[in-house]
Parts: sequence; structure tokens; C-alpha cells
Amino acid sequence: MHYALLIYEDEAVYGDEPDSPALQAIIGQHMAFAGSLGAARVGGAGLAGTTSATTVRTTGGVKTVHDGPYAETKEQLGGFYLIEAPDLDSALAIARRVPLAANGAVEVRPLLEVPT
Repeated sequence: MHYALLIYEDEAVYGDEPDSPALQAIIGQHMAFAGSLGAARVGGAGLAGTTSATTVRTTGGVKTVHDGPYAETKEQLGGFYLIEAPDLDSALAIARRVPLAANGAVEVRPLLEVPT
């Protein structure tokens, strides 16, 4: 079964600069973690900060474009992994190993298996 591991953290812990020491340190940890997953890693990526986000919102059938993320929260979606695991317990074991720089959360969501 495939799972998405959605990584939520306060992006302020990394600072505003793309080469900040905190950001470079967590990228190194994620590179090592991704390598350790082997064939269980199907995909994934880090995301640019929320200041680069644009949201398309539908209200009453009308679509409008807004700068920024859809929701303002204390933690932002910063990246994700797509993994293959035999069951939820195995996916949770992998999620517990996802590097976080500070407080945060890793949401584990099974992907819908759509017939082709």
C-alpha cells in the first residue's frame, strides 16, 4: 500500500535565507533519511516556503486565485514522502524516523488506489 507522509513544521525555524545553517542541516538529514528508505521510497520533495504559495479557491462554482497558502496555521506543509509499506503500522514506523528541526508533525495518509 502507498502512503503519503506529510511534514508540518513552523517554517520560521529555518530563517529567511535559502542557505541558512538550519535549513542546510535539515536538508542533509532528509537526504540521509531518504537514502535509508531504499525501495520503500516511491517519491517526495521539499516545498518552497509559503510566501511562494498561490491558492485557487472555489466558492459557489467560481474559481479565484489568492496569494499565499489556503490556511494560516502555526505549522506549514514543508515537504512530503511517498512510501510503500505493507500496512499502517509499518508506515507509522517510517514516519517516526522523519527528521524535524523542532516541534512539528508528520501526517500519514494512505493513497487511494485508483483502478487503471
